[in-house]
Amino acid sequence: MPNQITTTDYDARATVTEAQFDAIMARYLARSADAVRDLHGAPGVIYDATSRQRLDVWGTGSTPRPAFFVVHGGYWRALSRHHTLFMADVLAEAGIATVAIDYGLAPATPLREIVRQTRAAYAHVLRHGADYGLDVDRVVVGGSSAGAHLAAMTMVGGGWTDSLGIGGRTARAGLLISGLYDLRPLVDTPANDWLSLTEQSATALSPAFAPDPPPGTTAFIADAEIEAAGFARQSSDLRTRWSDSVTIGGTTVTGRNHFDVFLDLADPASELTAAVIDLVDAAGAHEDM
Repeated sequence: MPNQITTTDYDARATVTEAQFDAIMARYLARSADAVRDLHGAPGVIYDATSRQRLDVWGTGSTPRPAFFVVHGGYWRALSRHHTLFMADVLAEAGIATVAIDYGLAPATPLREIVRQTRAAYAHVLRHGADYGLDVDRVVVGGSSAGAHLAAMTMVGGGWTDSLGIGGRTARAGLLISGLYDLRPLVDTPANDWLSLTEQSATALSPAFAPDPPPGTTAFIADAEIEAAGFARQSSDLRTRWSDSVTIGGTTVTGRNHFDVFLDLADPASELTAAVIDLVDAAGAHEDM
């Protein structure tokens, strides 16, 4: 177990006031509704017959478009795909569709099942995305906080793709923002009240301890200037851990906190938006190899 963990290392809420948090969550939802209002797409697609969870596709056009497959945060227990579409119009202007997913929330849904659902959504996009106007050879995964953890779990190796019918096609490009990639410290935090992790299950569900992503994978690992210490440390640690096998980029976004940094994807001039566009190019380059 990692040593010298303080009670605030993984308390992202402590980095903002209650009023700030509520305002940012409201912006997620309102900006998302605005972003998709005039876009073509396929909302409410059931991607998994077992859980009946849904995804939305927005920003498609007359020809197949690359996709940003985005996973919401909320410490695995809150929010939805409807909070996670605020980048859709900006990316559509760049010729990129947005796919936002729901998953069952903790504690009713165990984290192992949340990971399975996220991977099932990704596999659904690869198998059926062409039906929705997507270029399934150019899919970039991404997310913030818990969503970054889940997106990273679609990038790692380990044979999980076989049971989903996409043999070997892990996500080869990902934007990971303010995520947690080693879940062991959460065993001794209040988050375990809804996650019910043991050290063994936390290790098994950590991207940091899964087989590395395959060669040819590209990741941009970002965090915010105002972060709980554990989140900032884990972004740095994953850049180091994956650097031997993955083409790594990254940044710490100045003037942003753990929650509002995600909204930089609604800004066409932001570094994170530029990263998505670059990752689409990297995904395409991999397919050309």
